[in-house]
Amino acid sequence: MPKIASISTYNPPYTLDQNNIEHLTKELFTDKIPQLERLLKVFKNGEIKQRHFCVPLEWHKIEHSFEERNNLYIDLAVEYGVNVIESCLSNTLFLDQPLSPKEIDGIIFVSSTGISTPSIDARIMNKLEFSDRMKRIPIWGLGCAGGAAGISRAYDYCLAHPNEKVLVVCVELCSLTFQPNDFSKSNLVGASLFADGVSCLLVCGDKVSINNKKPVPYIVDTASKWMPDSEDVMGWDLKNDGLHVIFSRDIPSIISKWLGPFIDDFLKEQNLSKEQIDYLVAHPGGKKVLAAYEETLNMNEQHTAISREVLHNHGNMSSPTVHYVLEQFMITESKPNRYGLLLALGPGFSGESLLLQWRD
Repeated sequence: MPKIASISTYNPPYTLDQNNIEHLTKELFTDKIPQLERLLKVFKNGEIKQRHFCVPLEWHKIEHSFEERNNLYIDLAVEYGVNVIESCLSNTLFLDQPLSPKEIDGIIFVSSTGISTPSIDARIMNKLEFSDRMKRIPIWGLGCAGGAAGISRAYDYCLAHPNEKVLVVCVELCSLTFQPNDFSKSNLVGASLFADGVSCLLVCGDKVSINNKKPVPYIVDTASKWMPDSEDVMGWDLKNDGLHVIFSRDIPSIISKWLGPFIDDFLKEQNLSKEQIDYLVAHPGGKKVLAAYEETLNMNEQHTAISREVLHNHGNMSSPTVHYVLEQFMITESKPNRYGLLLALGPGFSGESLLLQWRD
């Protein structure tokens, strides 16, 4: 079965304290949002300490057009993408020896925070020595579910091409989508939660000969779930000045009712139960989202400890966030035959889950 042979993440250069972000948000929205002081409590209640942005905090005090922000997204997505790919292919924590970009057969590029045609993967390929026969699969619009879905599509690819190696690259620059003139509660919640992050995974087919220094997760199977008539749960509202966040307050309750049966059915197909899952590799969409995971999956804070740590130190970076969680499991956990459940939820409303097993 396909395996995740290497992984790397990259933090954009500006590390911002949550208190400082709260102060700027208060400055921008004073006298513009009713009961602002009460609503600002979301910054402290979210249990986020710091986040990483691609621009300094002061950048948001000045008006920026959609064109300017999107052009910056393209430039930085390429720069950060190149960085994280090089790191993944040379990660000596997992790989016995570095790989050249020329050895990669396909690239799956995931993002939802900027627009580019040709897509970012094509632009990255002009910076690194990839083969001109590379297969490209750009994925846009899956939001927070994109990181899990990207690995699932890499799994599908490697089942069809067992001799090949594929990269899954996620770049999200959520800070560039912040709307200083949007006085909705969704925008305020987004300002308290979302951040920038970048990740890259190397997924290899069964017949690829790569030596790993420690047990790594193999992908046993994947499952997708979609909820009809749920377009208003989360996503973007595209307006003249850019992307405006849609973020329903009902997300935690939806998870509590909807996710459990989905995961039960998925594990039953594998002749497993939730009690046999050792590692919960969960996308930390927020404090309440993690609590909903625990409730519906019959798990506790011990299962979500790494997800909570990622949320605490990085916030919600959309698609790459679950890769940050997986990276910590791959670094700290190396006992063979342990099962992991990787899951993330996103616009659609949809869920993506993968059953992993650590193997030598």
